[in-house]
Formats: sequence, structure tokens, C-alpha cells
Amino acid sequence: MTAALSAHELIARHRSTLDQALEAIRTRAYWSPHPEHPKAYGENGSLDAAAGKAAFDALIGSRLDLGQPGTDDWVGGETSPYGVDLGVTYPHADLDVLLPAMKAGQRAWRDAGAEQRAVVCLEILKRISDRTHEFAHAVMHTSGQAFMMAFQAGGPHAQDRGLEAVAYAYVEQVRTPDNAEWTKPQGKRDPLAMNKQFTPVPRGIALMIGCNTFPTWNGYPGLFASLATGNAVLVKPHPRAVLPLALTVQVAREVLAEAGFDPNLVALAAERPGEGIAKTLALRPEIRIIDYTGSTEFGDWLEANARQAQVYTEKAGVNTVVVHSTSDYKGMLSNLAFSLSLYSGQMCTTPQNLLVPREGISTDQGPKSYDEVVADLAKSVDGLLGDDARANALLGAIVNPDVKARLEAAAGLGEVALASREITNPDFPGAVVRTPVIVKLDGAKPDDEAAYMSECFGPVSFAVAVDSAEDAAELLRRTVREKGAMTVGAYTTDPEVEQAVQEVCLEEAAQLSLNLTGGVYVNQTAAFSDFHGSGGNPAASAALCDGAFVANRFRVVEVRRDA
Repeated sequence: MTAALSAHELIARHRSTLDQALEAIRTRAYWSPHPEHPKAYGENGSLDAAAGKAAFDALIGSRLDLGQPGTDDWVGGETSPYGVDLGVTYPHADLDVLLPAMKAGQRAWRDAGAEQRAVVCLEILKRISDRTHEFAHAVMHTSGQAFMMAFQAGGPHAQDRGLEAVAYAYVEQVRTPDNAEWTKPQGKRDPLAMNKQFTPVPRGIALMIGCNTFPTWNGYPGLFASLATGNAVLVKPHPRAVLPLALTVQVAREVLAEAGFDPNLVALAAERPGEGIAKTLALRPEIRIIDYTGSTEFGDWLEANARQAQVYTEKAGVNTVVVHSTSDYKGMLSNLAFSLSLYSGQMCTTPQNLLVPREGISTDQGPKSYDEVVADLAKSVDGLLGDDARANALLGAIVNPDVKARLEAAAGLGEVALASREITNPDFPGAVVRTPVIVKLDGAKPDDEAAYMSECFGPVSFAVAVDSAEDAAELLRRTVREKGAMTVGAYTTDPEVEQAVQEVCLEEAAQLSLNLTGGVYVNQTAAFSDFHGSGGNPAASAALCDGAFVANRFRVVEVRRDA
């Protein structure tokens, strides 16, 4: 295959970016090569807002032919949470044809080496970045995110996470030198001398199982970690969120071909309605790595049954915030209100349980009772979402009927401190938009425990009354240990309480945010600096992104010879 993009050209184009990413993961300082503001696009080949929207509109009702081998049908059926029928169709694969074709390209990809694989991945990410406006509409109309969130989280933030994975993959692969001269003295005899060659080799074909809510943000780390470590990657999107990942596969195949590699190193596995091919794929012997984001039930099934594969899961948990005391009551309420409202609570990092002492909390505005704290938080959410235009921009749309059903059922679990209300989106009358519900529960009642100790994904939170800070810490410990947590938050001005909460999180491996009152929120993480999940509690078996996330996607094979 003739390369239109030489290795030298790609290294010259992207090595500087790779080096900056390597420095960022070393220092954990802020850095991103991907602009967050929509107006930053439109030059140097990137699509501006109008061109990106036009490109997305042109996709509606189209057939996305990826040129994959083994296509035996065309499938689709995505309907936007905003009420738009996308009508895009995708290739349905005969796995007995596609999987061998994917494996065929791995030898050349393996032999290319860590640096060339990395810069090819960076070229893929650069071309995706140039189409960020187009991708933003695709993410918006499959996930239900509001446009600005889809633009940022589905665009630059997702691209950052992909680049972060490439950087970690590169570090782990070059940790061992390509060659070594080994000499062992033998006293009066001649020394023993050997030449040793070390090659990172891929595990095999990786399966990336996408999610409905964050198809690119959650999908890119596994995709690029596997690809950068030499593995072919089969992308199996959520059936309601195919388009963003299908476009990603399209770009990856184009770049691989131009760089002289087999485009079948990346392929799409779309499914017929109700087909449910994830289990079938997960048990195929060719699949040696699995990345999954989604329900705990299926994540547990993968971990128990896909024994031939290295499985990385991001499932779900019961995220908890301990509210003990604060020196900025207004800032605390504002920060929590935003965290509960963002994307209608449809994030794996959204707080669910707010643990508040029965006797209340101390604040810069004086003592506040449990009832006052909950009522004031409800007022803060109401104030944040009181203007429908602002509410639509923050909430987005309910992603599927299951979330709506949980939201409606939650009101029957306890005393409602904040009722959910329906909001109309004038641009998309078919969108289902709901504000969050806050329910008061007693942490000492067994009936209430059944509610707050179960994950309730969506715009639902529980204000759980606890007897003391000690009880809050112990309930936090039990929640993380039994149910897992992607995030933990705490508000306290007491060093002993802070230390107790921190110790729980260290022992139970949960990521902790303390006293957030400004523009950083517990449910947001920054690539190159923050770890998303820990891999140390039931919510996830991996962290995005650390060395453990990439190191076991390849093995090092040694060939040694007498010198």
C-alpha cells in the first residue's frame, strides 16, 4: 500500500504535540491543543459553525459507506432525543469476514513502532478536531446533550482524552528499549555477550463498546489506547448513538490508508434493532481487549464471562457528597445546583446522595438546619433553571425513556424538596426536557436505604439525613465499598472531618473533590491532569487515564542472540 503520508511527514507534523502531551501528564498542569470556543474554528482547514452544521445536515438520511469488508446489510434507526429522525444507515458486518480482515493488518501496524503509531493517531485526532462543529451536532442529536456541552465534551474534551491515552500508551511502550547489548563478566573466561531485541506486540483485536450519553468522550480513551499499542479496534456503538463513532471510524480508516496501513485496523460494528451483538462480540476468541461504558449489570457480565479478553469497564456507582460545613454557603449551593443540573444529571459523575447532618451545618451565614440546607439548595436549582432558555442550554434533553421513568418514580420515594418540571424547547418541540428532583430521605430508615443505596441514573438526588459527621463518613465508606463511586465531594471547615473523609476515599479508592464553590464541579474532570474513576472500587475497573489503562494492551516479546 503506497503511503500518501510518510512517517517522516507525520512525525514532523505531530511530534511536538506528542511531546507537550507527555509533559502535561508528567506535570499534571493544564494544557490542551484543542480549542474549547466555537469561534476558534474555521481556519487552516477546519469547519466553522455554518460549514459544520451543513456537513451534519448532509448526513441526515444518508448511507455512510465505510468500505469495510463483509458488509451484508445496511442498518440504522437513530432518533435524536430532540425529536429528529436521523435516518443514517451504516454497514452491518459479517463477523466471519470482517474480523480476519482486521487481523491481517496488525503485523505492519505492530512493526511500525510506538512513535509512528502515535503520530498516526494524532493525525486522526487532528482531522476529527477540524470537524468539531460537525461532530458536535452528531453528539448532540444522539446523546441529548445541549449544543455547547456536545461541542466541548464531545469535541475538544473527548479529543484531549484520546490524546492523553496515546501519550500514556507511548510512555509505556518506550519504557523498554528496542535493543540492548548485554555483557556478563566471566572472570578469566571470555564474557558472555548477547544482543537483545524487545518488541511491544498487540494482544489482538480490541472491542470498544460505546455508550449512549458520551459516545466520544467515553469512547476515545479505549479506542486510541488500543490503536496506539498496535491493536486493531472494532467499534460497537450504542444503537442510539452510532453517528459520532461511525464518523470517527470513517476518519481513522482514511488516515490509516493514507499513511500506508490497512484501513481495516479500525472498523464499525453497527447492529440491527434489537440484535444485541455486544455479547456475541465479547465472547469471540479474536477479541482480546474490551472497553465498555454503561450499566453495571452488563459490565459485571463482561468481567465474569469475557475471559479471553482484558476487560476495562466504566460502569456506575452511587456518587456521594458529604455536606458538613462551609465558609461559602452561597458558593456551595450554587456549585451543587450546577452539578445536579448539568446534562439533566445524565453523567456517571453526577452526585446522587447528599449526606447532611440532622442537626444542620455551620456556615458563613450562621447555622443552617437540615431542612434549611435542602430548601436552599432547591431554591438555588430553581434560580439556576428559572429561565427556560438558560435551562435548555444546561439541561439538554432526556436521553431515553428509562431515565424519564426513573425521574417520575423518584417522587414517590420520599418527601419531595424540589419537584421536577417540564420545559419546552422552542427549537426542538419533540425534546423531553425535565428539571431535577430532590427527595429527602432518612438515613436511619431501612425503606429509605433501599432508595439511596441504589443507583438512580438521571436528574435525581437524595438529601439523606445522618446523625453526625462520623456517620456520614461511615455511610460514605459503605456506599463506595458496596456500590462504587466515580466521584465523591465534601464540604467542611473542620480539619478532622476533612481528614476522615479523605481517609475513606484513600482506603476505598474514590476520587475526592473538597469544598468546590467556584467554576470547577465535582462531575467534571480535565484530561492530562484529573483521573476519571480509579479502577479501585466497583464503579469502574479502570481509570481514565493512567499507566494501568494502557500497559496491559500489549506485551513485550524478546528475541536474543549471541553477540
